[in-house]
Amino acid sequence: MEEGLPDIFAEMALLLLLAVTIGAVGVRLRQPLIVAFIAVGILAGPSALGWVSANDQIDLLAKLGITLLLFVVGLKLDLHIIRTMGLVALATGLGQVAFTSIIGYLIALALGMSPITALYVAVALTFSSTIIIVKLLSDKREVDTLHGRIALGFLIVQDLVVVLAMIGLNAVASASIVGASMGLEVLGVSIKGIIFLIAVGLAIRYILPGLLHLLSHSRELLVLFGIAWAVALAALGDILGFSKEVGAFVAGVSLASTPYRDVLGARLVSLRDFLLLFFFLDLGARLELGLLGAQLVESLLFSLFVLIGNPLIVMVIMGVLGYRKRTGFLAGLTVAQISEFSLILGALGLNLGHIDAATVGLITLVGIITISVSTYMILYSHLLYEWLAPWLSIFERRQPYRENKQNDTFADGIPQVIVFGLGRYGAGIAQALREHGCRVLSVDYNPELVRACDSVRHPVIYGDAEDPEFIASLPLARTQWVVSTVRDHHVSQVLIHSLRDLGYAGRIAVTAHHFDEVAGLEQAGAHFVLVPFADAAREAADRLFEQTTLRKLP
Repeated sequence: MEEGLPDIFAEMALLLLLAVTIGAVGVRLRQPLIVAFIAVGILAGPSALGWVSANDQIDLLAKLGITLLLFVVGLKLDLHIIRTMGLVALATGLGQVAFTSIIGYLIALALGMSPITALYVAVALTFSSTIIIVKLLSDKREVDTLHGRIALGFLIVQDLVVVLAMIGLNAVASASIVGASMGLEVLGVSIKGIIFLIAVGLAIRYILPGLLHLLSHSRELLVLFGIAWAVALAALGDILGFSKEVGAFVAGVSLASTPYRDVLGARLVSLRDFLLLFFFLDLGARLELGLLGAQLVESLLFSLFVLIGNPLIVMVIMGVLGYRKRTGFLAGLTVAQISEFSLILGALGLNLGHIDAATVGLITLVGIITISVSTYMILYSHLLYEWLAPWLSIFERRQPYRENKQNDTFADGIPQVIVFGLGRYGAGIAQALREHGCRVLSVDYNPELVRACDSVRHPVIYGDAEDPEFIASLPLARTQWVVSTVRDHHVSQVLIHSLRDLGYAGRIAVTAHHFDEVAGLEQAGAHFVLVPFADAAREAADRLFEQTTLRKLP
């Protein structure tokens, strides 16, 4: 064993260096690292360089990575989003899962797959990557938008469904191994599950609060406990027949209501991503390039189904529920890929003997294609919408009532000023204008901010400055000023062009990050450009000069 350690260590070093190199290329291409890591596994595997020989060590690290992934998912399970989004989160989440699994199953059967293989492929197509979508929405600052919150809501629903799917698959496997009937095995798993949840509930009530408070005096010890708790419950879940993934998920949920969830989540994300590297390396190393080439036609067919079919069903459901076509389109794009959970499900099916390596290769290839393409679809979602908007009206009711909320607070007349953005800067401007006696209508795309301001009877509605159709619905005819405090150059340009196309005769003020953006915005049609930091700095200097004995030097 001692003689083998240097070879294993050198192998790990080469794999990490290769992962960094290919990962850097992927980042340059604006691709998620999942795609790069799978490519590293294929390249380092037996089909290419043949570098991967420490299979047991990589397999152990891969299992730890999956455990931490499920733990962090459970840790960040925010049921508040489902409650606030309500019907739309459940309807889109369950509706998309049902549509994709049923149609995907029929397509798989039509391609000649066996029923159990078709079931695995169909279920794998239903899940979207929470990690990738949250990262992309965060980069675009759209997590708090209406479509962003709806997407997070149905992603949580999908995460819950995948946990149930894993429990069901393990029950099927256990029944086939012991020769028991499916009903008895499901009953046995259910009883063990209830006992398991009761035990965890008792720990949440009587043990974890005091223990976490004691451990919180050392953040390092607190993080170590989180890892130990995740691995321990994962092992227990595996012993009881739920799978280690379900046990890790329950471990995360058990700590989700504690005040330490954010600290644990923040500290564990980097470790999770590092360990998941080995899962994707292991997955890629198991794939044969010959098998992938033979499945290219099937993978393209399933990829088109995911890239087009999933967004369409989300748009249909959201349109029926009364949302605008733009909100449905932007939310729908977030499900146009399969997730790391799909790959984990495929690996689970391979380990249980339900599917073969070729099926895992097919699921992986669909994952690579859909994740790569959908990333660009989400990054350029607003441009795509502008191109496709004329054909999307069939996904919108004649009166999309959930967003066309009629504001009854304007009994005193049409607003004189419309302010976009309810952050600290925008809310401050709106409040100051009201104190000067102006009638102000505030607009924001964060539904929580809209609800908070509406509760204190400030005239406010939900809307997006980038949506020309929403701009057209505003009372622009007698509005004197339209003010945008959104510090995004593209948003400002779109708003100015939309107002000009509508023939708006009033004045426009927009906000810029830097002075070098001012000239371009003024040339586009802005009458006044706010530069918050520079304006505040100049005002502060003027006040200091007035309040002190500072004088100009001769």
